[in-house]
Amino acid sequence: MAKSAEEEHPVKAFGWAAKDTSGTLSPFNFSRRENGDDDVTIKILYCGVCHSDLHAIKNEWGFSYYPVLPGHEIVGVVTKAGSNVEKFKVGDRVGVGVIVNSCKSCENCKQDLENYCPKMVFTYNSMNYDGTKTYGGYSDLVVVDYRYVLPPLLCAGITVYSPMKYYGMTEPGKHLGVAGLGGLGHVAVKLGKAFGLKVTVISSSPKKESEAISKLGADAFLVSSDPEKVKAAVGTMDFIIDTIAAVHPLAPLLGLLKMNGKLITVGLPDKPLELPIFPLVLGRKLVGGSDIGGIKETQEMLDFCAKHNITSEIELIRMDYINTAMDRLAKSDVRYRFVIDVSNSLTK
Repeated sequence: MAKSAEEEHPVKAFGWAAKDTSGTLSPFNFSRRENGDDDVTIKILYCGVCHSDLHAIKNEWGFSYYPVLPGHEIVGVVTKAGSNVEKFKVGDRVGVGVIVNSCKSCENCKQDLENYCPKMVFTYNSMNYDGTKTYGGYSDLVVVDYRYVLPPLLCAGITVYSPMKYYGMTEPGKHLGVAGLGGLGHVAVKLGKAFGLKVTVISSSPKKESEAISKLGADAFLVSSDPEKVKAAVGTMDFIIDTIAAVHPLAPLLGLLKMNGKLITVGLPDKPLELPIFPLVLGRKLVGGSDIGGIKETQEMLDFCAKHNITSEIELIRMDYINTAMDRLAKSDVRYRFVIDVSNSLTK
């Protein structure tokens, strides 16, 4: 008979998990593995709330298996380090992102692209190599292989930094459009300005214009629901990074691109998007995608953000507010990232 989540491992843990497709999160007892020679045990202080968490708890992508305990933007303090761990010591403040394991031997891993490893293990809703399920950061502690631990990080940073670097969206003076001004979008604006780009925010919400320009530093704001303004902006952008997590038309975004323009998608809607081919062919345009980044590139992103003083704008919440936060996230009612104050609000 299979062991329960609470019995699988020797270290007792506690968090909030969804038990079914309602996505409602509630207290959940489970267990973590004992700290191994290559592991660090981390007391979780804070955990960010990503839109992918919302997709996962409601099984909107179709591959969740319950219970789902989300959270892959973890910041905490090392409480134990294995005998092979030299990079971290007890008391260090560290971060854990989307990945907690990979095969370490495939071509992708050898190129520091663990995020594309066929055997990558996600921080939650995934199966680890020992045959047990992974649980995320909406909890009191986590045990992670030190190779996947970094100084505090944010998923939103690497998710937009990696495609900007790979697709050449870093040339000073070029024009970048940022579609969607949420957790990913607001970081893309800051990174774009740090790279020296002209940045235009593309949003359906006119009320975000003032903050996009005065607080985040965007050069311009385009209301996607205003046909006259969209028409005037046709063919003006070199790149667009599309961060929108809901189903939306791509044709208007393709129309904004110059010849040889690139539309890069990083949002993950729960249904397919329609891709018109004529704009691609007639404008020699490109549509691409990107999935987070490897550990080496994530460190590069952190160094870049530190150099340019780039941080995420957050709203700090208590754990017992998480279901309300998820409802608000579904309505895009957050500026711009919820972060759970785990250590001060997670109680049994």
